[in-house]
Amino acid sequence: MLAARPYGPAERAAVEALLAESTDGLLEPPGPALHDREAWLARGVGLWGRPWSEAPFLWAESWFHRRLLDATGYFRPGPWHGIDPYAPFKDAELAGEAVDGELAALDALADLPEEERTRALLSSALWGNRADLSFRMAAGTEGAAVPDPVADDSEPLLAALARARGGTVCLIADNAARELLPDLVLIDHLLAADAATRVVLHVKPQPYFVSDATMADVLAAVGRLRAADGAAARAVGERLWRAVERGTLRVAAHPFSCAPLPYRDMPADLRAELSGAALTVLKGDLNYRRLVDDRHWPPTTPFADVAGHFPSPVAALRTLKSDVVTGLSQATVTRLDTTAPAWRTEGTHALVQLHPRA
Repeated sequence: MLAARPYGPAERAAVEALLAESTDGLLEPPGPALHDREAWLARGVGLWGRPWSEAPFLWAESWFHRRLLDATGYFRPGPWHGIDPYAPFKDAELAGEAVDGELAALDALADLPEEERTRALLSSALWGNRADLSFRMAAGTEGAAVPDPVADDSEPLLAALARARGGTVCLIADNAARELLPDLVLIDHLLAADAATRVVLHVKPQPYFVSDATMADVLAAVGRLRAADGAAARAVGERLWRAVERGTLRVAAHPFSCAPLPYRDMPADLRAELSGAALTVLKGDLNYRRLVDDRHWPPTTPFADVAGHFPSPVAALRTLKSDVVTGLSQATVTRLDTTAPAWRTEGTHALVQLHPRA
């Protein structure tokens, strides 16, 4: 990260001090200059002064990235105020030549029947953070089959999307750039299929982890679509632009998105908003971890048992990059443990899960 920006001596020293502290130091409480100091003091009760290794993993991840923004001057008045330290990585991925081919493949999806196109775009959104699984594979132009999900509620999810017509669909995004593109194309498809539907896209209010999507990343992705060579991609970009103007697509950025807390602990205003959704779609590994309390459940734990607290029908689209997983059959777990021991973490397996609520 330090090599991607010409940070000055003060910023570089602050980042290096944070790295040293998080490696073998103690958790230092937030100083008086942090605007969210009181919230973090409360979140860290019982942790301050202890080794970083003793903090819950989600909490430590979130605190590290919050401190990293402070170290690089993101929140302070000055030249680095509001500068995303991860933007060079996101921008490079979005500008890559491979994205041109992926967006051009949207032309091949344009004439598919609606349900078949929905399936293809759901698959693209599911595998969006895999460089080798994209719109081209969804369009059947790559000559390889999409791997089977370890849990697959695709059919119930299609039915839930059909029931959501005329209502509000919330999509809680994960990563920016190449992964955000299929999310946006899916959103456009949902809006185009039913003019009465509204979509709320939830992104992070500030840079979080390395690749999480912010409003700036949404604008960059829409701009990439509008400037694409393929007619279908350009049309998607234009429709999304107009949808934001009309309010049929709204982008939200709630502070809870950057909190080290599971969705079970979401604040009342966010719970009220999501409870009005006909369906909420969670993207990515981190959102899944937060949905199921970031616990190492037995993988056969029913998904409904750990996702039933969510205030709306909820679907998870996720490639596996952590040990946290639920809702699998014992036969699937046994087969994967035998044939692919690293299946939980290597990003080569995925799942589609739905809890429709009663």
